[in-house]
Amino acid sequence: MLPEADRRELQGLVQVFLAEKHFEGCGGLELTDEIRVTIAAQACRLLLHRETDIYPRLITILVYPSAYIARSVQPIGGLTVLEGERVRLGEAWKNGVVVVSWDDVKATSLGLTYGRNLVLHEFAHALDMEDGTDDGTPRLEQRSQYETWAKVLGEEFDRLRRHSALGRYTALDPYGATNPAEFFAVATECFFEKPGVLQKRHPELYEQLKTFYRQDPAELVAMGGPTQV
Repeated sequence: MLPEADRRELQGLVQVFLAEKHFEGCGGLELTDEIRVTIAAQACRLLLHRETDIYPRLITILVYPSAYIARSVQPIGGLTVLEGERVRLGEAWKNGVVVVSWDDVKATSLGLTYGRNLVLHEFAHALDMEDGTDDGTPRLEQRSQYETWAKVLGEEFDRLRRHSALGRYTALDPYGATNPAEFFAVATECFFEKPGVLQKRHPELYEQLKTFYRQDPAELVAMGGPTQV
């Protein structure tokens, strides 16, 4: 459980989120208050203690009952692209849309997805895109922070790519080796879902995320409280 002060702050954020954002059920899913509140609570966890608007570019959350098929366009060199379809659990779009699978969100709320959190992942992308780019660097509070952020996350991204290529175990999901944007989203998941592991194995990365999110989930776990809300 979160500390009482954090719970009160989170409840206020959730109320604003639910009032401002539009939810839409897809694939036959009938939306319920449980669905809306569960997604909103996890998304707003990223906003605690931060002086920021509540996802100002976000307009709509599309919720599918489970994994869904989405169109995929992949550059393969020059002006050539490979078009097809892919099974997805979620995604975030620059036009103000986040898409999630309710089955996966519900599994996380039940503690069945150790180290993974679809809502945190996709809403980390939403934070990343608040400055208009999807590059793994969200809007930071001070200009002086960007150099250290780029150095630490750049080195950690390269490290994950090397380990993934060699098939080595890492605390971070290998999917984070896809590109810097996915790395930030994966690192955010790990920061909140496996904070002790991340702090031990990637202390500099943990400190960057701790500063950005203004939270210390490893300390919360050490005090005996789960990180999930």
